[in-house]
Amino acid sequence: MAPVIAVTSGEPAGVGPELCLRLAEKDFAARLVVLADREMMRARAAQLGFAVRLREWSATTPPEAGVLDLIHVPLRVTSVAGKLDPANSPYVLALLDRALEGCQTGEFAAMVTAPVNKAVINDAGIPFTGHTEYLAEKTHTPQVVMMLAGGNLRVALATTHLPLKDVPAAITAESLETTLRILHADMRGKFGIDRPRILVAGLNPHAGEGGYLGDEEIRVITPVLEKLRAEGMTLLGPLPADTMFTPPLLAQGDCVLVMYHDQGLTALKYATFGNGINVTLGLPIIRTSVDHGTALELAGSGRADPGSLFVAVEQAIVMARLAGSCR
Repeated sequence: MAPVIAVTSGEPAGVGPELCLRLAEKDFAARLVVLADREMMRARAAQLGFAVRLREWSATTPPEAGVLDLIHVPLRVTSVAGKLDPANSPYVLALLDRALEGCQTGEFAAMVTAPVNKAVINDAGIPFTGHTEYLAEKTHTPQVVMMLAGGNLRVALATTHLPLKDVPAAITAESLETTLRILHADMRGKFGIDRPRILVAGLNPHAGEGGYLGDEEIRVITPVLEKLRAEGMTLLGPLPADTMFTPPLLAQGDCVLVMYHDQGLTALKYATFGNGINVTLGLPIIRTSVDHGTALELAGSGRADPGSLFVAVEQAIVMARLAGSCR
């Protein structure tokens, strides 16, 4: 039996709905079901001239070419492509809640998320940092790890959406050790790598230059790496971030852990633009996502590239099969 993958359509004013419509173009080795407002998806398909037929989801109905299975979640107000409306923020979160519920009950083997707009959700008076943090809170997971992947690169983050001034204080021995344990466990359990090799970046330029450019490497990072190496983990670092993305170093690892968002994702997005994905590690479910935003300027144009969504779905399928989650 093929796994069932739930895909949330994200911010209705963004490119998420039209990217989800394009899932009907491709034959995936899984059953896909998109969570979205039915009439909004029909209107967007008509606007773009997409030849796709929408069908109410049923686990017993076989897939058909050119047909997109749908679970209807109603909008709060009519959505216009390219125009954000805070009134629809509860709808965006309802999509996530429905997909998460299905993953927790075994209805779905994994969830894939199209992009949301953090600002408009906060404008609606709903505190929201991102998908990663939201799903962690909903699943009562004390710490998760954000990883972006594409091509032969896998880049995990020790800290996520923080102002740069707050990063050093957020990198504690406890949090770094937990991050590395989650990363190591999920590289084995969700990626099937028995003995993962992890490259670890330093925080400061030149990894602190022996303490002359910062001492976080000496005080925090190195002691954690030494402790976990003694337990059998293969960890290389702390490495200067400006040279760790060179081919000779990357060949020595299966993934990279960087200390803050732009330290690693700048290199990854340059190398994999349009085909990178986001994977949340440490959750009790499988969740992947696109690595781009809502692209309001492209919404409704039909020019948005579905490549990242396709790859996110394919990775979710691989992980679901590896985890034995097929339904």
